[in-house]
Amino acid sequence: MNRARLMRLRGLLRKESLQVIRDPSSLAIAFVMPFILLLIFGYGVSLDAKAVPLALVVEQPDRNSASLTAGFFHSPFFNPERFATVQDAEGAMANHRVQAILWLRSNFSRQLLSGAGAPIGVIVNGTDANTARLIEGYLQQVWATWLASYSASRGLPATVPARMELRVWFNPAVTSTDFLVPGLIAVIMTLTGALLTAMVVAREWERGTMEALMVTPASIHEIILSKLLPYFVMGMGGMLLSVAMAVELFRVPVQGSWWLLLFSAAVFLLCALGMGLLISTVSRNQFVAGQIAIIVTFLPAFLLSGFIFDIQSMPAVIQLLTHVVAARYFVTIAQSLFLAGDVWSVVLPNLCALALMAAVFLGLARLSARKRLE
Repeated sequence: MNRARLMRLRGLLRKESLQVIRDPSSLAIAFVMPFILLLIFGYGVSLDAKAVPLALVVEQPDRNSASLTAGFFHSPFFNPERFATVQDAEGAMANHRVQAILWLRSNFSRQLLSGAGAPIGVIVNGTDANTARLIEGYLQQVWATWLASYSASRGLPATVPARMELRVWFNPAVTSTDFLVPGLIAVIMTLTGALLTAMVVAREWERGTMEALMVTPASIHEIILSKLLPYFVMGMGGMLLSVAMAVELFRVPVQGSWWLLLFSAAVFLLCALGMGLLISTVSRNQFVAGQIAIIVTFLPAFLLSGFIFDIQSMPAVIQLLTHVVAARYFVTIAQSLFLAGDVWSVVLPNLCALALMAAVFLGLARLSARKRLE
């Protein structure tokens, strides 16, 4: 690159930097939006079921029923409330006061002592299937713990022929926040990266400043580079803010290499900026560019990246569709680096896919800009 090109590029970069400083919307997209979204989704979106309102119906209280129900009062997963009759408990469930009912009939202790099998009624609100399955598992866990204690106190043999020893890898506390926040960073970077270039470049088309650039000696490569570099720096700043919030505020561990995380984020951000630049060259209108950026980048990243919904559980056609969603690859990388470490068999293929998609989007943006600017 000769001296004249360096001077033009420096002038264009200075112009873009001044525009960013004087335009608070760009700073809001890069820093304020990730901060707010991470707070909202980090605290508001949770797949855990804790303090579940539980109705306890004990028709004939005694020592056995008291020891069983005590387990629910000491469990962090339940917030039990006693009801006199099962009809009252069913009414509370219909009014969404409770999510489950545990019903101990009057013959509970008699059947338990006789060895014929003690009848326990369990009713779970199945409106939310995922929460219903969690509640069912928590109920069985409390029941199994009490049954083991009951058998040991009476010197009875364990009724379960095999004992399962559970080990949870990568997320020992089994908290959804550790799983969701790394994927949320990818979703936020997708939205902010695409909006940064889509909205800002479209604004120049509306104001007529893009036509002024067209008559300058600057080449299309210099114009595109001057658009990408400032917003790349801002996007990486927003990414660092998101990671800092994930580590300090939500206490999500980073088991892998920080440098590898930064490099992967940089490649993914180039992909997001390329999508935004392509959108801006096609739309040339801020409102249209913003709508397209949300529909084309944010919604697929939110729904089809594995951020919340497991890709392997999706229909085969949708699974194929997820391969064109760039956030899918960075979500996998981020979750691996945060929770598991530098698993190269996971990171490397997804990083190569991101690099390929970044090259494709930037190349398409370059071709589209050439047709419209030259």
